[in-house]
Amino acid sequence: MNRMRQIPTLFVLLSLFLIGCQLEKKQTSPPNIVLFFVDDMGWQDTSVPFWDQPTNFNKTYKTPNMERLAKKGVKFTNAYATPVCSPTRVSLMTGMNAARHRVTNWTLQPDKLQPMELNHPTLAFPDWNYNGIGLEAATPNTAYAKPLPQLLSEKGYFTLLAGKAHFGAIDYPSSNPINLGFQVNIAGHAAGAPESYLGRENFGNGKEGKEVWAVPGLEKYHGEDLFLTEVLSKEVRTALDEPVAKKQPFFLYFALYGIHTPLMANDRYIKPYRVKGMEEPEARYASMIESMDTALGEVLDYLKENQLEDNTIILFMSDNGGLSAVARGGEKHTHNLPLKSGKGSIYEGGIRVPMLAYWPGKTAPASENSTPLIIEDFFPSILEMADVDSAELPQTLDGMSFVSLLEDHNNKVEERPLYWHYPNAWGPSGPGIGSYSAVREGPWKLIYFHEDQRLELYHLPSDIREENNLAKENREQTFKLAQTLTEHLIKVDAQMPKFKATGEQVPWPVAVLQ
Repeated sequence: MNRMRQIPTLFVLLSLFLIGCQLEKKQTSPPNIVLFFVDDMGWQDTSVPFWDQPTNFNKTYKTPNMERLAKKGVKFTNAYATPVCSPTRVSLMTGMNAARHRVTNWTLQPDKLQPMELNHPTLAFPDWNYNGIGLEAATPNTAYAKPLPQLLSEKGYFTLLAGKAHFGAIDYPSSNPINLGFQVNIAGHAAGAPESYLGRENFGNGKEGKEVWAVPGLEKYHGEDLFLTEVLSKEVRTALDEPVAKKQPFFLYFALYGIHTPLMANDRYIKPYRVKGMEEPEARYASMIESMDTALGEVLDYLKENQLEDNTIILFMSDNGGLSAVARGGEKHTHNLPLKSGKGSIYEGGIRVPMLAYWPGKTAPASENSTPLIIEDFFPSILEMADVDSAELPQTLDGMSFVSLLEDHNNKVEERPLYWHYPNAWGPSGPGIGSYSAVREGPWKLIYFHEDQRLELYHLPSDIREENNLAKENREQTFKLAQTLTEHLIKVDAQMPKFKATGEQVPWPVAVLQ
């Protein structure tokens, strides 16, 4: 009789033990991580307001899926990238500030400076790392590092890239994302823009003299009436089926080619903008923004359909400020207002970008955080999310994890300076476009223009438009930040241009005040 009573008791205890094990396994399962990365998307290119008030831009663009993500998580209103694409992407993949990794301009052609750098009238530019990320220390003109996807792959993550890579020059290993640790590469290569977004134009394939810009690997869609962003979304959904079926954690780096030039209309979205009477370039731009947002929605829908929402972190970021100096309709340098200027510029329009983050069970819904962050912060943050030890790395990390800000939206990371360094020439001209270094610390931002050694100081909370240069009025703060910036540049062995007329190096920022 007693033995008969013991059997149910043992069964119950065993069941409870198994349930506990399952719960523990569920709780410790590594989170999936999605980084949705948009090209050339400005702070204002969305219906989600990142300022303290909605603007006409916010009312013009349609991004309901960004709104959907913002309602679930936290909106960062002071998130920064670099002024152009490759430096941002290298910082993302390595955790290093651009001054340290020296991939300070956009990469493509191997082993040489850009033509606009060689032809600059007054400055001789340094021999920067124009070959991109290096996987061996001896590779010339590369930033040697152990990249983010390799670390995640070693941790057991299934790693996927879809869209733009732009990590290294043609024929160098980092031009192929697979060499950086991605197990799946959908359409990524050395170039930073597509020759065409249109399937009916074969995404630029077959155009004589344009081979370098043709989007690779999408041959099955050639001739079809599909936009590149839509095709990438289709491929992402298919590729994710593999890790989902295996119940393997995944890292998806969905790096759209859009909304980079060429500005091309997605016929599915452009009609309402044309009906409004928008200039053709602006109508095309708006249709590309809507296409981008639809791609985000495809990812969100996939996670919901496959019951992955509760264990997937979603991060949204842009690689630099919105395009404004070329290709756009209307008045140049006004497309990011109230932010000044745009892509290529060290003013806020060139570096401040939209950022959203959602971590189920941790981020407060519809919350907002004004802590200044910068692109290299993503590297240690994602490693912390995936529980990857970064102690043994060949590179020195400059980024700081923002995970604590996701867990408590009222929390702030340790106040520290953020740095930008661009000893290069971009090509177009405009406000804040040139060769420069800059630092933001707290509310203050100091810019140092290399060509004429001009210093500009702005108090951003009261002067978001950067209209009131306080460098002469507040010499104490100017000197303090010039010293901080100089110390950083020297510490990381930053490269500086030289004057063609004398061969002398452009002086450090603090030197022009002494």
